[in-house]
Amino acid sequence: MENQARGNDRTTGWNAGCLLEARLIRGGPDRVLKGPLDLRGDVMAGRHGTANRPMTHCDTERDVVPIDRAKELKNRLCSQLQALQSAAVAWSGGVDSAVVARAAVEVLGERAVAMTAVSPSLAESERRTARREAAAIGIRHIEIFPEEFERPEYRRNAGDRCFFCRDSLYRLMRQKADTLQIESLLNGANVDDLGDHRPGMKAAADYGVISPLIDAGLGKRDVRLLARYWKLSVADKPASPCLSSRIAYGVEVTEERVRRVEQAEAAVRRLTGVAEFRVRFEPGELARIEVPVSDLSRLMTDPVRSELVVRLKALGFRAVTVDLQGFRSGSLNEALVTLTGADAS
Repeated sequence: MENQARGNDRTTGWNAGCLLEARLIRGGPDRVLKGPLDLRGDVMAGRHGTANRPMTHCDTERDVVPIDRAKELKNRLCSQLQALQSAAVAWSGGVDSAVVARAAVEVLGERAVAMTAVSPSLAESERRTARREAAAIGIRHIEIFPEEFERPEYRRNAGDRCFFCRDSLYRLMRQKADTLQIESLLNGANVDDLGDHRPGMKAAADYGVISPLIDAGLGKRDVRLLARYWKLSVADKPASPCLSSRIAYGVEVTEERVRRVEQAEAAVRRLTGVAEFRVRFEPGELARIEVPVSDLSRLMTDPVRSELVVRLKALGFRAVTVDLQGFRSGSLNEALVTLTGADAS
């Protein structure tokens, strides 16, 4: 969850008497709620709250969309696309590319298409999500096959691996777009991505790919808010980078290894119910599982712990560990920072 519940009241998630004034999107006309908020009541019943599990502050904050703010964000994003004749969106099915695709449909209509790169690094569940969400948004969806695993520079898995992935993707997108007489290429990078290690951004620049979220000044929270405003099913979907990003730098990326990671994460998801986590493939055939600190106990309690060991060892991992620091998006990049610091000294 993006925000922690305030206070200790797990029934309401807010201190008594807290006022809420916001518009609530609930599949019908906008409603304005104002006054003391009883989260146990029918007024806030929805996809997160039930009679048996009252909604928390986090639940309501996901459902409540400040309309004026959402419209401002929509206008800022759509204005970035007004000058385009046509566009192809690099489409993963995640929330960032979904918001860009939805804006492209809004501005360009049938002159917008979504292109999904299908390769061993794309989990099958993500491919299904991309297909389903494209149909829901109403954008033409094309699958392309960039074959980045054929490139030795990609497989060697140095710190610039992502550049070669994106270079393969954007080259093929450009070729396909030219065939379809599509002018512009778009991606889903947002302003929060600018502070991370993102060698793929250089490939985007090389091919003239437009990042409308960045150009509009939208960060991840803005993107999710806009996704809720548009009622996209992926509005609260956790980030899910490519499977190759789970493999530690310096360990060769192979189809067999990413398939193992995919199967290992399916096992963790099925056995624990944790929504956001990673299985990292470390040197020496070691699986390092990262879950939020609050969920560590789920993994450490039998029979889940012992079953995870059995399942992951059956996939070929020599050892199975749990990272006590908890889940950190992009944690493998910490090794790059360490190396850079050592070189600088």
